[in-house]
Amino acid sequence: MLTDKDIAAYFTRKDGTYLCARWGRPIAPVVFGVDEKSLEVFKAAIEALTVLANHKMAETDPELGANLMVFFCKDWSVLGEVPHLDKLVPDLQILIKRLIKSDANQYRIFRFEEDGAIKAAFVFLRLDEHMANATADTIALSQATQTILLWSDTAFIDASPLGIVENKAVLKPDIADIIRTAYDPSLPAVAQDPSHAMRMAARLLVRQ
Repeated sequence: MLTDKDIAAYFTRKDGTYLCARWGRPIAPVVFGVDEKSLEVFKAAIEALTVLANHKMAETDPELGANLMVFFCKDWSVLGEVPHLDKLVPDLQILIKRLIKSDANQYRIFRFEEDGAIKAAFVFLRLDEHMANATADTIALSQATQTILLWSDTAFIDASPLGIVENKAVLKPDIADIIRTAYDPSLPAVAQDPSHAMRMAARLLVRQ
C-alpha cells in the first residue's frame, strides 16, 4: 500500500520543494512526425489516461487549438525548422543546443493556468537507438503518463511508470492509483504543501 511518503516522493523536486498539478482544462492533443497508425496509438493512450483520471479530452482547445503537442524527430536541430515553434517555446535555439549537448532523447515543457493547473504541454522525442527499439504503444503510454500530471523532475529516473504483462507495456498499479487520486474533485488542482500527499494517501486507504 502506498504511504504518504511514497506519494510525496513522486512530487518532490530536486530542490526539495513539493509540487503536484493536474490539467485544468480538457486535453486536446496533436502529434507531429508520425504516421497515421502511430497517431492513433498516441491518442488512444492519452484517452486511456484521461478516462483513468476521470478527466476529459477535446478535439480542439478554444484558446490554443491544441494544448498537448508531441513532436517526434530524428535530430534535435530539426525542431528549429518547425514553423512558429519558437513562438510557443521561448529560447528554442538555446533549448536545442542543451538537448544536443546532453544527448537527451526526450523533453517536456508545461504551461500553466493562473491558478497553477496545467494549461498546455509540449513533448519532444528524439528517435535515438533506445527510443527506436521501443514499441509505439510503450512510448505513447509512457508519455501520456508523464504528461497527465506534473510529476517531480526525479519521479521516474530510477524506475519506469510502466510494467510488462504478457509482453505488453501496462501502467503500474501504484502509478494508476496516484493519477486517479490526484484528480479527485475534493483535492486541489495544484498543491505545494507536502500535506497534500497525506490527503492523497488517506483517500487511497478509503478506496482500498
